[in-house]
Amino acid sequence: MMLMALLTISMSACSQTNKSKDTKAMNKSKVLVAYFSASGVTRGVARQLSEAAGADLHEIKPQQPYTDADLDWRDKQSRSTIEMQDKSSRPAITAKLQNMADYDVVFVGFPIWWYTCPTIINTFMESYDFKGKTVIPFATSGGSSINKACDDLRTAYPDVTWKEGRLLNGVGKKDLEAWVKKLGVR
Repeated sequence: MMLMALLTISMSACSQTNKSKDTKAMNKSKVLVAYFSASGVTRGVARQLSEAAGADLHEIKPQQPYTDADLDWRDKQSRSTIEMQDKSSRPAITAKLQNMADYDVVFVGFPIWWYTCPTIINTFMESYDFKGKTVIPFATSGGSSINKACDDLRTAYPDVTWKEGRLLNGVGKKDLEAWVKKLGVR
């Protein structure tokens, strides 16, 4: 009987040690905040999110920067309008990450264009292997929700492990920290 009791106690202690190691491993996930910003609004939010999550920061930069004329959504011939009408559009990006394999969690941020993410986000998603990573979208918008963008991303990249995205207009430091904590990132 005494031997059984010792064996039970020792197995319980091992179990607790393993749980503790798993929790520490989750808290030590390497996190990246990658973002595309056309006007600077998403850039500001991405920087705050990076601080809240203790994450590295990476800007998704178009090889050909967008001008004000390119971003004029009222002009049917503007670059952004043409890109958004062509589902196969993949604007080239610069400054590709060489260490994407190091990250476990990737926040992907963008402004909402035509109710979804800009096509440059597809370029980013198709430039890396997201197997084994958790991807969390975030966006800024002048009036649209993030719901369609999240649905479009899940449909386009069904093999990616997605967490629910969030619109981050006017969100403060405490709200970002609470969101990151709720996600279990930090």
